[in-house]
Amino acid sequence: MRILLLGSGLIGRAIARDLAREGEFDVTVADRDEKQLRRLPRWKNLSTRMVDLSKVANIRKLVKQADLVIDALPGFLGYRAFRTVIESGKNVADIAFFPEDPFDLDELAREKEVVAVMDCGVAPGLSNILVADADRELDETERAEILVGGLPVVREWPYEYKIVFSPVDVIEEYTRPARYLENGQLVVRPALSDPDLVNFPGIGTLEAFNTDGLRTLLTTLPIPHMKEKTLRYPGHIEKMRILRESGFFDKKPIKIDGHSIRPLDFTARLLFPLWELKEGEEDLTVMRVTVEGKKEGQHWRIQYDLFDRYDRGQQVTSMARTTGYTAAMVARMVAYEKYRRIGVSAPEFIGQKESCVQYLLEGLAQRKVRVEKKVVPVEQAASGEFIARQ
Repeated sequence: MRILLLGSGLIGRAIARDLAREGEFDVTVADRDEKQLRRLPRWKNLSTRMVDLSKVANIRKLVKQADLVIDALPGFLGYRAFRTVIESGKNVADIAFFPEDPFDLDELAREKEVVAVMDCGVAPGLSNILVADADRELDETERAEILVGGLPVVREWPYEYKIVFSPVDVIEEYTRPARYLENGQLVVRPALSDPDLVNFPGIGTLEAFNTDGLRTLLTTLPIPHMKEKTLRYPGHIEKMRILRESGFFDKKPIKIDGHSIRPLDFTARLLFPLWELKEGEEDLTVMRVTVEGKKEGQHWRIQYDLFDRYDRGQQVTSMARTTGYTAAMVARMVAYEKYRRIGVSAPEFIGQKESCVQYLLEGLAQRKVRVEKKVVPVEQAASGEFIARQ
């Protein structure tokens, strides 16, 4: 089978290596950045194409030669690429995390008889799948909470933060209003709001703040209380709020000495050298998904914990491992017809199929990305009250 991968960033390269490593697929990676493409191994079944993926015509031409496409482009390019692949009648898995509503393309995907799975990363993605997995086990699900963050192992002043994907997409987490559910009602709060301190074994205290990470979960699962928060080292929230409120993240162009510039572009250019995870620098990913509900008249808490570190042997970042390997396993599900739902699928649709969840978690465990699951009566749970209850 021929797989086309759009995008060769750190996560895209992790996906490409994983899918091509055993020779099970012929993988072509497309990107306009020749430097990034050169970082891919020279394997017989792994080829590269230097091409501008901001042009729909180029994507349409590339897609013709593929059986399955993976969209690993930045969010601002993701939706257009996702739509173009569907229009071309090709199955697709997406990790672009674009802001547009993917279900607007559901009718088109059904018409083209395409399997189109979006948000196939760690969060959104694996997080949604785990919420759905717990929801499937319970008779009535009452609450769901997702805490997730990617962090550098070494904390460096002033930001104590590093990124492994588009800086513009990261800044979106600090500007896009956060949506969550309380008593079945949609609540909209500013990003970076409602900070909490949460302790994690082996890491210490992290701060959690509202972000718009529930995505499709807001409408696909009937859970009345749902919230998602991003994790950072303490102090990061205040720094980002200062930049945001001072206008550094604004998208409206301003004039400086006769030149028009978006503050967001200027800020991203300044921050990226400071935030970029340099070669050999190590990162970690932490995620906790907690779901509460009733089964056979008793209240239960189902908790999933993921704690992953940089792979020194393969020199793959933790964020690339957790995001990329999840996407690669979803791509395999589609390629091997383990997941065959026609139309646009949110990741939680995968979580509703026990066999798919087992296949995914076993695949991740083989790659040493492990998710620990704990099921206990709520009254016996060691952790405190849900953030979603506040």
